[in-house]
Amino acid sequence: MTLKDFFEHCAANPTYLLAYFILIPFTALLAGWLGKDEGQEKPWQYLYSALIYLVAIPGVFAVALTIYTLIIEKRPILNMDVYSQILPVISMIATLLIISRNAEIKYIPGFDKISGLVISLSAAMGIIWFMDKVHIFAITIMPFSSLIIMFIVILIAIRIGWVKMFAK
Repeated sequence: MTLKDFFEHCAANPTYLLAYFILIPFTALLAGWLGKDEGQEKPWQYLYSALIYLVAIPGVFAVALTIYTLIIEKRPILNMDVYSQILPVISMIATLLIISRNAEIKYIPGFDKISGLVISLSAAMGIIWFMDKVHIFAITIMPFSSLIIMFIVILIAIRIGWVKMFAK
């Protein structure tokens, strides 16, 4: 099964996907209601951490997939898949907003790892875009020093993301 087959299967049978991405913000809403003003305490922090991971990893992947399909494959925005590219992002944003109303995100365990993942993915997407756009004629038009500076900035971004993702 390829990734395309998986997305087509999810689009044809969206029940579990819809349930997953609706249940996570609902759980965050319920936890915020039950643990009002207790979001900084240990049991709620771990629940919020699990919810953030459950929704942020598919959400970040959906953003990366969307950027890839729009920039690299040059597909029209109207051809985006609602279940695999839009729903995870909406669910991620809703969950983060709901959780941030009851707890400060910076105190949630592991949230810095998610931000490191986002930085690393962004830098990797930047490298992919850069490699897609650089052609022989681009090197002759653009000064070589600009190419080196862009490459160094991307490497620094990858390093910062890597450190945030694996820091203890």
